[in-house]
Amino acid sequence: MPVSLLDTRVPAVLLRIDRNPFHHGTLGAVRSLGRAGVQVHLVADSTGSPVRTSRFVRQIHPPPPPGASLGDIAVALRRIANGVARPAVLIPMDDASGIAVGRLREELAPAYLLPQQPGALPERVADKAELAEVCAAAGVPHPETVIPESAEHAASAARGLGLPVIAKWSRPWLLPPGTGLRSTTVVRSAQEARDLYLRTGEAGSRLLLQAFLPPGPDRDWFFHGYADRSGAVCGGGPGVKTRAWPRGAGLTAVGRWAPNPQVQLLAERLAGELGYRGIFDLDFRRCGATGRYHLLDFNPRPGAQFRLFTDSAGLDVVRALHLDLTHRPLPDGVPLPGREFVVENYAPLTALRPVPPAGRELAWNARDDRGPGRALWGLWARHVSGRLLDRVRAAAPAASPTELPHDLSDDVREDVSEDVSEDVSEDVCDEKASSC
Repeated sequence: MPVSLLDTRVPAVLLRIDRNPFHHGTLGAVRSLGRAGVQVHLVADSTGSPVRTSRFVRQIHPPPPPGASLGDIAVALRRIANGVARPAVLIPMDDASGIAVGRLREELAPAYLLPQQPGALPERVADKAELAEVCAAAGVPHPETVIPESAEHAASAARGLGLPVIAKWSRPWLLPPGTGLRSTTVVRSAQEARDLYLRTGEAGSRLLLQAFLPPGPDRDWFFHGYADRSGAVCGGGPGVKTRAWPRGAGLTAVGRWAPNPQVQLLAERLAGELGYRGIFDLDFRRCGATGRYHLLDFNPRPGAQFRLFTDSAGLDVVRALHLDLTHRPLPDGVPLPGREFVVENYAPLTALRPVPPAGRELAWNARDDRGPGRALWGLWARHVSGRLLDRVRAAAPAASPTELPHDLSDDVREDVSEDVSEDVSEDVCDEKASSC
């Protein structure tokens, strides 16, 4: 994309409240705008994160703490705006940020440029309980969902839905750290459902039980898009998750841009029905029995793999947002189906394979920005080692101190360990579910 297409007089401020040091989507946004000549200010905890070494970061600012009030977030953003000293495009990079910015939209203008939509809409779609109602109203398939009203209701609902079932907390960004509660859990017995419900007060939001849709080849799909001022969806497309981390249930380790008219239609219908404006990321799972695509999540911010959908003109959803909010036309690019996105620390062997004809983007390594790729492996090794030691200590009563438990050691052999991925990645991704 020619630099002149973006208004480089308008800086960008990327906001991430969560503490995920390995959030590659943040680096993707830094690079996308920085390469186009836009000054990028990052509001995030970059301690121990490869993103801090990117040459495209103009300045890093400390973020509001997790659980910060709207007032605290507004104070932090106004302070940054005073330093930037000119209107900037504000881009939330996690659900907590997206919800806060939506609520603060009127207060933050005119220091920040933001899409015009109802301030409560990001919170509505990010709330898992609200999303079930949104899908029903829009005619978008969604897994059968029950919101239990008591522990006994949770147990009976789990049996009624057919075990196993998926348990979700409706507002995962409210989960307190250190409780062991996960945003999403596979529940295999009525007793587990009952016990989980009893922790509702601790979780800070409602418990949902959903019918389980089994994973399988070509069943996990996602859609990234930008709804512009007119409501038209552009700058993204449908993709298929070819490898997840952990297997069958985690974030996209390898994704491929793939035409899918059904997913495209559902995404555009939902955005249109809601009057949504801005960047969004949808997760779908195809039912093996019916072939229908069920919406699992609606994230009111860029998905971590949004750079997959970079078209022939260099347009992605982040650039589309900047162009639209600065009243510049979007270039007429064409989709690049078959293009691949690989997160190296989750799928290093895939990253070493021949590049597909449509091209490949790596999450961390880039020829024009080598710092993050170089920093990744040392930081990742320390992170994984720390998690492994924690697991070994926890398993010490049941295992020899000189021998790793089987469930930790199997995958250290390959792909930076599949089993490490299933243990460690649940900590990395599930605790940071609002930004994966």
